[in-house]
Amino acid sequence: MNIDIKKINKEKIAAWAVHSVTGSGAVIGFLAIISIFNDDAAGAFLWLGLALFIDGIDGTLARKIDVAKQTPNIDGTIVDSVVDYLNYTIIPSLMIYWFEMVPAGFELIAPAAIFLVSIYTFANVNMKTEDYYFRGFPAVWNIVVLYFFILGTHLYINVIVIFICLILTFIPIKFVHPLRVKELRNLTIFFTIIWSATTLKLVTTPSTNVFMIDNTIIFILWVLSSIYFASVCWGRSIKKV
Repeated sequence: MNIDIKKINKEKIAAWAVHSVTGSGAVIGFLAIISIFNDDAAGAFLWLGLALFIDGIDGTLARKIDVAKQTPNIDGTIVDSVVDYLNYTIIPSLMIYWFEMVPAGFELIAPAAIFLVSIYTFANVNMKTEDYYFRGFPAVWNIVVLYFFILGTHLYINVIVIFICLILTFIPIKFVHPLRVKELRNLTIFFTIIWSATTLKLVTTPSTNVFMIDNTIIFILWVLSSIYFASVCWGRSIKKV
């Protein structure tokens, strides 16, 4: 039996490269933390946005290269979960505390509740449905905090939203995955691009200028794309399977 050593090496190198891409999210998360300590919320969101992009593509790369076969001693799912817990839970919770996004008295309670409930989310083996929707709120606290930042919502509104999301974690409402869900995939990807581009613009714009004329179209597109995702999640949740 002839074995192509060069081919094996290339495949293993590719697999390790994918693991490195996934792991780079932790480094990016660290840079986001530095931005937070420098009171640069926009900078932190930009780093988290980059981490979100990496998280969106590394799974596809891993499946294409079949990293499980090439690196059987390394569980890419665990690597991904560790990085996601950092960027989706720990860092957003730090932002809630550091930038005082909740009323006094909740600055420790809210992050603590997020930490505990999110552990359940990441440990839940039934987190995803057969059609690749998330079952229950998928602990995307980076997105929740992002909306607080862009909209400049009141502190009490923020804490109410946080506890609603905590409750939704245990309710079998479907949340769409922008890439893996086959239903309306092309339309979802289109709105994902719109949402990402408009979010980038709004994050780098002071909140007091969001409603200025030059940003009105950007803001409207952002809202419409947000409504699209909300409607897909709601519609799929009430649809009889």
